[in-house]
Amino acid sequence: MSDPVRLSAWVHGYVQGVGFRWWTRSRALELGLTGYARNHRDGRVHVVAEGPRDKCDTLLTLLRSGDTPGRVDLVVEDWGATQGGMTGFEER
Repeated sequence: MSDPVRLSAWVHGYVQGVGFRWWTRSRALELGLTGYARNHRDGRVHVVAEGPRDKCDTLLTLLRSGDTPGRVDLVVEDWGATQGGMTGFEER
């Protein structure tokens, strides 16, 4: 088990209205991560996940895999320290 981290990933492409947030939530819960996936007005989805580094890395790999709903063109990641305060994984 690796130290906990916070992953912030901005997902670009055709990722709204196609079940992308639901799919992301399902994968995150399978990995035991907390956080959320939120639509933004510009068409991106912001994914924030906290948990062990290896599990967050797995989620990031899945986001970039090409096996997501819709079409992911780019994922811009940022890593930081956990902030806590989240339970479960939400679609926002």
